[in-house]
Amino acid sequence: MLELLMALALGLGIGAGCRWFDLPLPAPPKLVGALLVLAMTLGFMAADHALRSAT
Repeated sequence: MLELLMALALGLGIGAGCRWFDLPLPAPPKLVGALLVLAMTLGFMAADHALRSAT
């Protein structure tokens, strides 16, 4: 749960920093790119869960 809150705080901090300094967001501008980021995140989380439960 702590990791989730830290990740959320980091994401919001990066978004706020980009807005404050008028920088473009570090995210893909197209839906396909956003889905790729989502798929990579879900794959990382699934592998992490699988490796933790295997030990």
